[in-house]
Amino acid sequence: MQLNRFTDYALRVLIYLAHKGDELATIHEIALEYALSEGHLMKVVHHLGKRGYIVTLRGKGGGMRLARAPQEINVGAVVRDTEETLSIVECLKDHYEGDCKLFGACKLMGVLHEANRLFLNHLDQFTLADLLQSHTPQGLGGYQPITLRP
Repeated sequence: MQLNRFTDYALRVLIYLAHKGDELATIHEIALEYALSEGHLMKVVHHLGKRGYIVTLRGKGGGMRLARAPQEINVGAVVRDTEETLSIVECLKDHYEGDCKLFGACKLMGVLHEANRLFLNHLDQFTLADLLQSHTPQGLGGYQPITLRP
């Protein structure tokens, strides 16, 4: 299973904000830190705000921060809230209407469904607090930007 960029960026934003604590952060700041597009981050931040993970404050001196403590934000829930689909193959989608000749008689579907369930159950065991390093070498500057492969 591969998480989409939206989910990746959402997790990065949440980790960044968790390190900031109650201090506000801006989209521009996070984009610079991770070498990401501000346009993409705006969409992610908007979604995270709508889903109640972050609080955004507009205007001069505005920014964003976590809406609740890192130990109250479940990683599995974030993944479920940010992925368009969690079906790793077409036949696992809700209301599948494809034309696979093996549908209903294929054991692969059950195997992949169980793998997906185990993947999400594993993520459910972790909170945002579990993803935080105990310290960062030079504050938030200790993060290294990650270059995503297309």
